[in-house]
Amino acid sequence: MKATWEKIEKNKVVLNVEVDAEQVAVALDKAFKKVAAKANIPGFRKGKVPRQIFEAKFGVESLYQDALDILLPEVYVQAVEESSIEPVDRPDVEIEQFGKGQALIFKATVIVKPEVQLGEYKGLEVEQKADAVSEDEIAEELKRLQQRHAELVVLEEGTAENGDIAVIDFEGFVDGVPFEGGKGESHSLELGSGSFIPGFEEQVVGLAKGEEKDVNVTFPEEYHSEELKGKEAVFKVTVRDIKRKNLPELDDEFAKDVSEFDTLDEFKQDIVTRLQERKQKSNEQELESSLVEKAAANAEVEVPEAMITTEVEQMYTEFGNRLQMQGMDLAMYLQFTGQDEATVKQQMRTDAARRVRNNLVIEAIAKAESISASEEEINEELERLSSQYQRSTDELRAILSANGSLDTLQNDLTSRKTIAFLVENSKAVEVA
Repeated sequence: MKATWEKIEKNKVVLNVEVDAEQVAVALDKAFKKVAAKANIPGFRKGKVPRQIFEAKFGVESLYQDALDILLPEVYVQAVEESSIEPVDRPDVEIEQFGKGQALIFKATVIVKPEVQLGEYKGLEVEQKADAVSEDEIAEELKRLQQRHAELVVLEEGTAENGDIAVIDFEGFVDGVPFEGGKGESHSLELGSGSFIPGFEEQVVGLAKGEEKDVNVTFPEEYHSEELKGKEAVFKVTVRDIKRKNLPELDDEFAKDVSEFDTLDEFKQDIVTRLQERKQKSNEQELESSLVEKAAANAEVEVPEAMITTEVEQMYTEFGNRLQMQGMDLAMYLQFTGQDEATVKQQMRTDAARRVRNNLVIEAIAKAESISASEEEINEELERLSSQYQRSTDELRAILSANGSLDTLQNDLTSRKTIAFLVENSKAVEVA
């Protein structure tokens, strides 16, 4: 096989590939065996028809597509490896010659990973924030813990307020006609959470148990349902129950109930320690992100749309996984927010482009500084994962190798080392 390539645009190349006739013949043989196993020819059992009789009846051309399907993926990958290019999208293949007794000649136009022209990335100035914890932050953490451990009490008298849980029946109508998905019974809605259509929760505030009300809302223009976008709707709402959070007192008993400490003072000191650790980690991550952003801003690189689209898909999948961990799925999220998949993905494009650009710059810095993850560092990471997932390092290595994730692991470790290099070579400016 012969493969050459030429750049036709900034991030686009054309592979010119020639595959010898012998390989084409092998592919045609495999195609024949595949097709003959299903061919129905009188006088022959399936899979037993001679090649010359098959070709006489159907023509050798009937094997061409199957042969190409067998041959192209293999030789394309080989051509990419020989040419040392890095495609980031599927190729556009044009067959120039293919047939029995002939060489296969084709062109593959493909988008490749862009070149990065690095700018300044050493000696970058970044703000280094203090790790001190304020009294307001301690109070906010205690308030959050109060909310988490609050007792829900059914309100027999009075009206619903923000922060209450209203248990409601509802049915929505547009132009007097009920619509699909607009009805619910005994639905628990935290008022002020913003989980329903804008304007809905505000109109439930002030209602008492057993009270009914017509709630008037307008669906957002970007709502996921085409039939409801921008439409005015009326929800007939009945309040079944109102539940209010009864916050526990902040005293020693509270500390005993929610921690291993006997006094509130001891518990507060532990909160300070944990908040400091959290803030330190957050500040470190912020510093690293700032350095990467600055290094990327100083570099020149044209990110292909194909890479951004791929990153958006990855981000959307990650978002769905996070929702599942919170007990929600994407369909439910889209319904609650009044958005559709295309809208959410469009919102992700800016961050996706930034992530791709930053990753390309980190990769370029690693190459310029000869930074890479050593085998020892890979083994150390496998040891850490082994402890986390309770599986042997050999088993983890085999799993990662089988699904192609071992290279990803190595790349992640290399990225971490590169970011650490940026931190070591930066100039920190302390701020309050």
